[in-house]
Amino acid sequence: MSSELKALECHFTWVKDVPSSELLDMKVKLEDIGTHEGNFWLGSIYNLWGFVLYKLDSSEEALQFLRKATETLKRLREEDEGPWLVVNYGNLAWLHHHLGEEAMSQDYLSKVGALKSKFPSPSQDELHPEIYAEKAWTLMFNEEKKQLAADYFQKAFNMQPDMVQWQCSRVIALASAAKHREKYLSDDFLQEIRTAREQDPENLYVAAVELKLRNKKGESVRDEAETLGQKILLQPVSSYNGLKPLLRLYRQQRSLDEAIALIEEALQQHPDERYLKRCAALCYKWKLFSLGGVRADQRTVERAIQLHEDVIALYPDTSFAKKIDLADVQAKSSQGRMIADQMYQELLAKRDLNPGNKQLLYYSYNRYLNFECDDSNKSMEYLMMSAEIQPRNFYGRKSLQELQKIRDRGTNQMSTEIRK
Repeated sequence: MSSELKALECHFTWVKDVPSSELLDMKVKLEDIGTHEGNFWLGSIYNLWGFVLYKLDSSEEALQFLRKATETLKRLREEDEGPWLVVNYGNLAWLHHHLGEEAMSQDYLSKVGALKSKFPSPSQDELHPEIYAEKAWTLMFNEEKKQLAADYFQKAFNMQPDMVQWQCSRVIALASAAKHREKYLSDDFLQEIRTAREQDPENLYVAAVELKLRNKKGESVRDEAETLGQKILLQPVSSYNGLKPLLRLYRQQRSLDEAIALIEEALQQHPDERYLKRCAALCYKWKLFSLGGVRADQRTVERAIQLHEDVIALYPDTSFAKKIDLADVQAKSSQGRMIADQMYQELLAKRDLNPGNKQLLYYSYNRYLNFECDDSNKSMEYLMMSAEIQPRNFYGRKSLQELQKIRDRGTNQMSTEIRK
């Protein structure tokens, strides 16, 4: 039985050795996607959610979510059985095994076997396209595996080209994986995303990503962006309704007042939605940092501070980055430098930070020291500390790139230390 469980294609065999901080982050992301009807991935949301809850020591709640996934998958596909249940039944087999309910576990193992016999993979060397798609969707929650997720979506879509949702998810994964690389601007990728938008015109997230890409290539998309913004406001609040990439488009266009107007209108409609407050806090932070040396009006600073404090309270388990943002926002207020200093010292004193959070903290503190405190030598020390931490995440790599530029210029007092 143990070998049968290990051979299953499900979250219990895909997601291993994940620290609790990442599990909490996954849980928050699942909550922000929302569970409104009409979401093609709703069954997958419940499925992954159940696994995450088990890993966070909530076994009974996990079982409820996995059973809800079963019901949802059957309802959405309008059939009582199909290959889309393989991953869900695999999760249930594992969960019942962990609960000591071996008969139930064996029952789900048998159900998986029956489904695989009735709906076989195209070949022995490949998974069923439904399993590739579910695996890809799961990998999208890992920042380092979004390219692999896109590849799995491509495999699934090649086998089953009528599943336009898989093609849309592929381009979303690709856009996210490549947003800091030049291939994000390639003509091939633009054509792929246009095709996805044509095949699924109701996917407003893909529409927003396409506008953002076209804007980056120099096209004028202002009118289309305004129209899309009004469409998004009519949709249920979700991290996949297209709002955030549209806000980032406004940032590209240096139209932060328009971004703020849109998010404030959304908040008027849904004042208690924490995801909207998170987006609003981001927009106000962009606004403050876009001013350079010009001091923002006090009303804008106070609104930014209040939003960041709200977000920290609403996301208690994953608020570390927002605490850094709050310190940076406080530094922009007329009386806030002392508060920002104190906040950074409290964050730097923490002893239980994971490598990713350390890189983010040291990189952010380096910028604070350099731009707010005019202490470039001390800021370099923290930039080097960030770059040294392994494995490097986005902020560690960014720190290294900035150090390489400083080294190549050779004008910094600490060039020798940086070169070493």
